[in-house]
Amino acid sequence: METNWAIRTANSIMERTPELFEHRGYNGKWSYDFGVVLKGFERLWKLTGEAKYFNYIRNNMDYFIQQDGTIRGYRADEYNIDHINNGKLLFTLHKETGEAKYKQAADLLRSQLKTHPRTSEGAFWHKQIYPYQIWLDGLYMGSPFYLEYLLTYEQDGDLSDVTRQFILCEKHTRDAETGLLFHAWDEQRVQPWCHPETGLSENFWGRSLGWFVMALADVLELLPEEHEDYGSLADMLRRTLSALRAFQDKESGVWYQVLNKPDHKGNYLEASASSMITYAMAKGIRLGLLDDSWRAPMDHAYAGLIAEFVLLTKQGWVNLNKNCMVAGLGGEDRRDGTFAYYISEPIITNDLKGLGAFLLACGEYEHLSHP
Repeated sequence: METNWAIRTANSIMERTPELFEHRGYNGKWSYDFGVVLKGFERLWKLTGEAKYFNYIRNNMDYFIQQDGTIRGYRADEYNIDHINNGKLLFTLHKETGEAKYKQAADLLRSQLKTHPRTSEGAFWHKQIYPYQIWLDGLYMGSPFYLEYLLTYEQDGDLSDVTRQFILCEKHTRDAETGLLFHAWDEQRVQPWCHPETGLSENFWGRSLGWFVMALADVLELLPEEHEDYGSLADMLRRTLSALRAFQDKESGVWYQVLNKPDHKGNYLEASASSMITYAMAKGIRLGLLDDSWRAPMDHAYAGLIAEFVLLTKQGWVNLNKNCMVAGLGGEDRRDGTFAYYISEPIITNDLKGLGAFLLACGEYEHLSHP
């Protein structure tokens, strides 16, 4: 198998979209997708030391980060947990350049979390427009930034407020039979998409589990091992990945859009979820959280990513196929959490969430294979 897919993917992204914020009609929107891609570039920069990868991060972030630390297109009072995600790049930018604007922008995002609405037990709402709801996606968007901010700038901060987010999320969304986590939970049990008694959405959406295990892996990399919840979160990662391993497609090694319904008409192998799960496996092994029994399923998954989803253009650019463009719950009648809904969303090539997750997976896997 060819190696250096991380470098080939990053170079393809740089050549195809030198300005991420102009990609496919984003029109300068402060979108969480950019953070997924740029975290892949950050990993590659740390592995290779090549300045062009750092410069790509800086150039794309500088479109948004103003000299006074304000963020173009961002409003804290929207209370959207997705809007925290890009802030993960601010720590490296501040450390490497010393420019105050990056720290000020991180402070601004941190201020959102200080007043972000929560469930009765203290879990962040996914968005103000989605009240009393925990979505698996939100753990990736908010928690790694929150933890790194506390460790970097707020040493007396309560790290348990970060770990609590995972503990509460798993408590309310985990299915006892499969071990998988449902996409979302409504504490009020009033949303049209939720079960009136449990408050749970109906299906196991691949990418939502992908966000969750990536978030766990990223938080466990930062969380001090002596923290009282470290062991609980490590067990949670192993537990969730074990549940996902049971639904890994035996032939291809990757995962379906709706994880537990491979034989349902219209279901398909999906690139972003498969990349995210592969990333979490590889990172879990690197961090010593997963033992050697995980190498075979990880190898199978990684080979599957390349075989199932990657096509090269005539220019040698990496195309990543079969990405679900978007999926959510509520906001409009058709986003009802049914199987039919999840397979109805557009399937596209080179979605940024998928490309970013694929770049992250390649970086972790190739480092593990060729340290």
